[in-house]
Amino acid sequence: MRLQFVLPLFLFGLSAPLHADLSLSTQSTSMTPALTRGDLTSDPQLPDVAKRDSRTRWLIGGYAGVIATYGFLSWWNKDVERHVLQPDGTVTTETFSNRSSFRVNNEGWFGEDSPNGGADKLGHFYSSYLGTRLMAQTFQWAGHDAQTAAKIAGWTAGSVMLGVEIMDGFSLEYGFSKEDLVMNLGGVALGAWFELRPDLDEKFDVRFHYWRSDDAKLLGDGDPISDYSGQTYLFITKAAGFNALRDKPILRYLELALGYGSRGYQPNPGQFAEQFPKERNIYVGLSLNLNQVLNDTLFRHQTQPSTTKKVLETTLEYLQMPGTALLYEYHL
Repeated sequence: MRLQFVLPLFLFGLSAPLHADLSLSTQSTSMTPALTRGDLTSDPQLPDVAKRDSRTRWLIGGYAGVIATYGFLSWWNKDVERHVLQPDGTVTTETFSNRSSFRVNNEGWFGEDSPNGGADKLGHFYSSYLGTRLMAQTFQWAGHDAQTAAKIAGWTAGSVMLGVEIMDGFSLEYGFSKEDLVMNLGGVALGAWFELRPDLDEKFDVRFHYWRSDDAKLLGDGDPISDYSGQTYLFITKAAGFNALRDKPILRYLELALGYGSRGYQPNPGQFAEQFPKERNIYVGLSLNLNQVLNDTLFRHQTQPSTTKKVLETTLEYLQMPGTALLYEYHL
């Protein structure tokens, strides 16, 4: 299956978590001991409960509408195309309808004979992780505390990916995959855990690296989501996140990177394309902590983080920029 970036479906029914854990701090000396729902409007720092829940539903609904539309147009309502390498060396495309009765597809995990060498499984893990992290931060903006925001984000991302799998079950190209579902749950769990444990978030990142593959260039495929041969998934350990290393002049900018990627699986011109050797690779090496570099240079005089800094920090936390890692490649 292809890499997916979260598709919320049927999420308006998640109203129960919206009212969960509405505990509020009463440490302020100006706040009365008993804080009721009506008192919320007296504190300008706390959004009205109705406004908060309205924001939350609009965020989930808007997210669902946009991504569901994209999924329908790009995945499920699109005919299946197969690239076939002809004896004369030309590549032709055969087209099939993508609609099917519900079916389960046993795709396997990271084996050589799996559809995409396991890259799609990490795509599910990463997209669930990313969706949980970003939605949790968005729900905090809406007015929820960090713990409640993480819970709502977990419900959202988990339901999203379940909806994706159900829709895949009715497509000829994909089918319902229990392996994908397991990876989805793993990504949601890790994303929620990092949101609830800022100390872990300081030490570790999960990142996506993309560089357009030669396979995609040959076939004229410009979609990074389906170009598995150009994708690498990295688990990053940041030296700056550890007390013993964060003040070291050079080490503070370094990260230990452990990654995985497949090559030659997708895109390719069909099962007869011998010139597309299939690889499953583990990557180990060092990467550059660009956020730390920027904090110590461009943003070193900022007492309050600017919008530019926030955007860059978020981007660099989830994406590995090309040319910022030195990796050893080990073929499985």
